[in-house]
Amino acid sequence: MGEYEPKIEVHFPDSVPAAKESAVKLECFALGNPVPEISWRRTSGVPFPSKVKMKNSNAVLEISNFQQEDAGTYECIAENRRGKNAVRGLNIQIYLPTSLSIEENLFWECKASGKPKPSFSWLKNGEQGRVQIENGALSIAVLNLSDSGMYQCVAENKHGIIHSSAQLMVLASPPSFSKSPLRALLKARSGSEVTLECKPEASPPAISLWKKGNEILQRNERISLLPNGTLKITNVTRQDAGSYTCIAKNQFGTATTTGKLLITGEITMRPTNMEIIVGESIVLPCQIARDPALDVSFSWAFNGQLIDFQRDSDHFERSISGDLMIRNIQLNHGGKYVCVIDTDVESLSTSAILVVKGPPGPPDKVTVEEITDSTAQLSWTPGRDNGSPITGYIIQARTPFTVGWQAVDTVPEVVNGNMLTATVVGLNAWVEYEFRVVARNTVGLGEPSPASSKTRTEDAIPDTAPTDVGGGGGTRSELVITWEPVSEELQNGEGFGYIIAFRPVGTVTWTRAVISTPGVARYIFRNDTIPPFSPFDVKVGAYNNRGEGPFSSIASVYSAEEVPSVAPKKVKARSVSAVQIEVIWEALPAIPERVLGYEVYDTKPDTVGKVRISGNYTLVNITGLNANTVYYLSVAAFNTAGPGPQSAAINTTTKKPHRSPLNIQWTMIGSTLTLHWDPVVAMEAESKVTGYLVGPSALQSSDLSLELTAILQHAHYSLSPSPASGAAEETSLQ
Repeated sequence: MGEYEPKIEVHFPDSVPAAKESAVKLECFALGNPVPEISWRRTSGVPFPSKVKMKNSNAVLEISNFQQEDAGTYECIAENRRGKNAVRGLNIQIYLPTSLSIEENLFWECKASGKPKPSFSWLKNGEQGRVQIENGALSIAVLNLSDSGMYQCVAENKHGIIHSSAQLMVLASPPSFSKSPLRALLKARSGSEVTLECKPEASPPAISLWKKGNEILQRNERISLLPNGTLKITNVTRQDAGSYTCIAKNQFGTATTTGKLLITGEITMRPTNMEIIVGESIVLPCQIARDPALDVSFSWAFNGQLIDFQRDSDHFERSISGDLMIRNIQLNHGGKYVCVIDTDVESLSTSAILVVKGPPGPPDKVTVEEITDSTAQLSWTPGRDNGSPITGYIIQARTPFTVGWQAVDTVPEVVNGNMLTATVVGLNAWVEYEFRVVARNTVGLGEPSPASSKTRTEDAIPDTAPTDVGGGGGTRSELVITWEPVSEELQNGEGFGYIIAFRPVGTVTWTRAVISTPGVARYIFRNDTIPPFSPFDVKVGAYNNRGEGPFSSIASVYSAEEVPSVAPKKVKARSVSAVQIEVIWEALPAIPERVLGYEVYDTKPDTVGKVRISGNYTLVNITGLNANTVYYLSVAAFNTAGPGPQSAAINTTTKKPHRSPLNIQWTMIGSTLTLHWDPVVAMEAESKVTGYLVGPSALQSSDLSLELTAILQHAHYSLSPSPASGAAEETSLQ
């Protein structure tokens, strides 16, 4: 589209009414190419006062505090290089107030133009009254009710006369808040500014004052009492809450209006940024001081999401006062917590950052970079530090021979948190290993890494000798050698076996034997020339496909010995009681064969058994026998080669059993049962009575009564005592 002259698109009315002291805004819009420039002027040629403002590239004209002298005709002009256009005749007229209160002052202006200049006069109800006229303006001081009526402004010159009329109403009434009462409940947030308006209808205008409760308010640095009756309180606090009353008074009466002011409380307890350890529990406070009449609700958000206290009840709980309890905190609970306090006045919030510290996460990608027969070089990648820097690592290993994972030695000895490689030392050769890494920080040890792939160390010569080398025993002409086998974990390679070396004590040359079975723990050398019970130096070594390892330390082992060649002499036996027999004999000399102890035999087929006593003893008490029974007993010496010949058998008979007590009586007092019986006197073939058995227990006493306590009430008991005799038990036939 080409260029064209401006065209004003606004259609102004013939006149625009404006109230005195109001703000008047005029707008003008024009089309054109190029874009036209807009300007304003008064057709009277009077320049604009400073209170007139132009806005939006002069498209808007604003007149503040409109007065009589601002009335008139305004013109909008739009202009570009293609031409100019203007809209005239925008006439702004000021409205005159037609209702005034008694005792107010009236000032009405009347303007008219003409040649010659017209003169002015005013009429009330067609007559001249108590008025003052100056430059055509009508003024009446201190209106009263009689000033009500119709007023006319008369302007005339020699060419004619014109009239302008207005009705005046003088009002007189007591104050009333029927149209503008205070709200019954006013709410404001702490720290804000509160404005309470006192706008009664009253003629003449009422004088107002404010009360809080029963106390008249006075101005101070926070309380302002404005001329129009408005009360302003800045930076309100909870102490400002209460009942406020505006009292309005004029000569016709008094009126009041009252409202209650509620102040939202300040947050008295708020959460703070915290660091906490995994597994602990905390309370994040969120409390507000408030008027009980104020509705308050609390909600909590975590990282921007409202917490669902039903769904997440395992960890989150909100108290009635608003506090948030977090139980058994986990790493995923770290973040920003916001407490939102909603009232019907405002919404408050406070927040805190919760840093959750935990043991480090598991390292990853554990790799065996290089391996020897005793070392392995490892590398890994770090896991999460979980809020606390990683301070070090622990290396663990597992083999088919270990129970679970074991910590291993490393180089360097301490693996710091900034290291991602280490060399494991002290490994066993030819063993399949898995490795894992555990990180630690100030909180503790973290979860272990996944295991590395299985890797076998290289083979090596055995470096561990068999332990517990010993032996002895066996049969004539034998040398028995024993040892603790070397575990597979310490064999260091394939083809593992043992080398047994021995020699008579005092000789130089070793006799060697090789055993290729790793699990064997015994070797027997047979030779008729070996003297009985002669000492030998013995050592055992290990070997594998890589070579021979070390030998054990030398142990002294005796060849097999011969059994004792003679039987014990002077064997005697006597019956001690119904269940016990005492056997005695004469000790054998220690040569030519060793004697390690003696065995006592019962040779009767239906009661056969034996008792073995190690050591140089010549007496034994045999217990647990049958009463009034014949036993055939013999004695033999023994050593590591076995028992020697038995002595000739001798017989003895155990004593008869005792008779039971008679005349048993009992008494029951409370929970105590007392038994009484006649004593049992031992006969000639019986042993002395040393006590009585009552139920499951033996009464080792010659007392003729026994007290049993803790007897169950309302139960019947049948107790039959029997006598006990004989010495304390030492041993019994097997």
